[in-house]
Amino acid sequence: MLRFLVRRTFGALVILLIISAFTFVLFYVAPRDPARAACGKICTPETLALVKHNLGIADPVPVQYWHWLVGVFAGRDYHSFGHCPAPCLGYSFTNQEPVLGTILSDFPTTISLSVGSAAVFVVFGVGAGMLAAVKQGRMLDKVASSASLIGSSLQIYIVGVVAVYYLTDQWHLLSRPQYVPLTQDPAAWFRGLLLPWIVLAIIFTANYTRMARSQLVETLSEDYVRTARAKGLSRRTVFFRFAWRGAMGPIVTIFGLDIGYLLGGAIITEQVFSLHGIGALSIKAVQNNDLPLLLGVVLVAATAIVVFNIIVDAVYALIDPRVRLA
Repeated sequence: MLRFLVRRTFGALVILLIISAFTFVLFYVAPRDPARAACGKICTPETLALVKHNLGIADPVPVQYWHWLVGVFAGRDYHSFGHCPAPCLGYSFTNQEPVLGTILSDFPTTISLSVGSAAVFVVFGVGAGMLAAVKQGRMLDKVASSASLIGSSLQIYIVGVVAVYYLTDQWHLLSRPQYVPLTQDPAAWFRGLLLPWIVLAIIFTANYTRMARSQLVETLSEDYVRTARAKGLSRRTVFFRFAWRGAMGPIVTIFGLDIGYLLGGAIITEQVFSLHGIGALSIKAVQNNDLPLLLGVVLVAATAIVVFNIIVDAVYALIDPRVRLA
């Protein structure tokens, strides 16, 4: 198991290195004047010269990337702004602060939004799919399948606006969405994110219901499940010990990708509910042409996806030991 995780971790580091190189080239080489783009809309000649000096765009591209990579592991000195401690993802000339500090200040909002909504759609989605599989062909199965089809066709930017209008402004059933730190006031944190959790979970719940149902229906028809039934094991034992475990592999895989995507920034959800996470931060970076900040957000999002892929590999290996041999 340890060797399996070491291989996956090494592969993930290589992938992150490739992503960082590709993203760096895309952001700092493709623009005609990356210093002008990083300088922002209001850019004086003095600021432009400072940005060019700090970006090091006079050096060859491999040298520029090497300096940036060294800054990630060892920190980097900026002549006008001082030392940027490791891990240094660059310096935002728009915000006048290190990129990592800006991302970390908004990342708790994204984490809270992602973890809360994931808990909702996994519990309700997988639960509804399990019930639909057990009651295959009956009314409950038809209702769950129809509801999942409708839910998967909905869009967050429509459901979110309607939910805020009715549930918050008209009927006053839920609090207006806002982020309050969990350590500051857990109750306010829960109330402020409950509506975004529900709206974001609607679409994911529908997908997980359909997936869990199809996987369980297929697993329940396998030979080893029928053999377990023939040996006299109870229906509950067969379901949870054999069928459920065999069907969870694909669901765990998709869950890892989804949670990585959410941690990378649920852009539409954050914009609809005016939450200041890294999804909204990425939009702000694009609007301000803040290349260092945009590069940092992309790398943080890529890291979240890669890390959760490693976690999924580990969980998958626990579920199915044959994966460890891959």
